[in-house]
Amino acid sequence: MEEIRTVSQINLYIKNMFVRDYSLQHVKVKGEISNCKYHSSGHIYFTIKDRTSQLSCVMFASYTKNLDFRMQEGQSVVVQGSISVYERDGKYQMYAVEVRQEGAGRLYEEYEKLKKRLLAEGLFDNSRKKQIPKYAKKIGVVTAQTGAVIQDICNVSRRRNPYVQIILYPAKVQGEGAYQTVIRGLRYFEGTDVDTVIIGRGGGSIEDLWEFNREELAYAIAACRKPVISAVGHETDTTIADYVADLRAPTPSAAAELAVYVYRELEIGIREYRYSLNRLMENIVQINKMRLNHYETLLGHASPQDMLKQRRLFLAEYADKMQLLINQKITSAKHQMALYAEELKGLSPLYKLQGGYSYVADMDGKNVRSVKGLEKGQELRLSMVDGQALVMVESVDMDKEAADGKENHAGGVL
Repeated sequence: MEEIRTVSQINLYIKNMFVRDYSLQHVKVKGEISNCKYHSSGHIYFTIKDRTSQLSCVMFASYTKNLDFRMQEGQSVVVQGSISVYERDGKYQMYAVEVRQEGAGRLYEEYEKLKKRLLAEGLFDNSRKKQIPKYAKKIGVVTAQTGAVIQDICNVSRRRNPYVQIILYPAKVQGEGAYQTVIRGLRYFEGTDVDTVIIGRGGGSIEDLWEFNREELAYAIAACRKPVISAVGHETDTTIADYVADLRAPTPSAAAELAVYVYRELEIGIREYRYSLNRLMENIVQINKMRLNHYETLLGHASPQDMLKQRRLFLAEYADKMQLLINQKITSAKHQMALYAEELKGLSPLYKLQGGYSYVADMDGKNVRSVKGLEKGQELRLSMVDGQALVMVESVDMDKEAADGKENHAGGVL
């Protein structure tokens, strides 16, 4: 489903669009006053118009104290302020913070022409602007010798850092020829060892601040070898000097805050950096110790002594294994030999002789394995377990089976 919004939501949304538009929050409009009404609350409601259009305006009581004339029908004015939406009525209008008569409007036109020309020449480019030193020791101030500007700068500086030296160059800040004294102040500080130069004065009308819109001063600021902070007027006032300067401060007090670092914060920062650095160094040392131990272990494993030691251990282990295998082989061989011995024992003539058998041989030593071929009176040699005996054959009796051609395989043992 499509989202359905309320009237208040729409008006609030449109108002936020106006608020987010920077150009509508800092605008100057020239026109003729119409329908001007002074309300009992102190607010002023009026309209400014030209030949083809008109714009509703309101100036709240808190801003009317800066108005140095009474607004009337038909006056040509320049209105400075912001444009927004009045939610209740759903109408947009201008919220004026300053209204100047037409004479100021002519100055404003000259201001815009000079601003446009210097912009085209590149005097406002950020690329040509110098960096403001972060830790200044000496600061030059070009302003009136008497007045709130130098006092505000000194008070802020002492509060932030009592060790920073403030050097004043007295200059005119209003009236004919004031810009020339400011230029002399800039050139004076160029020949000193100050770190930053502040030029400034309090707020005022465009006529009061006009000396800071001079072309000659703009070129002098751009050519200055020292970083320049412009602190001219209040936050809503903007001069040519503000655009050309390396840094613009909304007020002189703000300029001092931008130029002077807080000594206490620096001390705390140094302690924190020292602590962080010590912790970092400890971590680095610990990591390198661990790395060194790792390398020592690797070197230990790669050293010839360790390798020889490992080889000795391997050789000892292999020697034990070889000895075990040899012993196993010997034991197995002994067992096999015992089996062979038993087998040989069963085949040994001596073993049979021990059983009461005899070895029969003729006188030539030839084994007599059968009675066949024996003759009566033939001498035989009997070998027994404990000696030999000579015997003589008295008769020969052949078994019936042997007589049938089957030899007796007694092996010549009787």
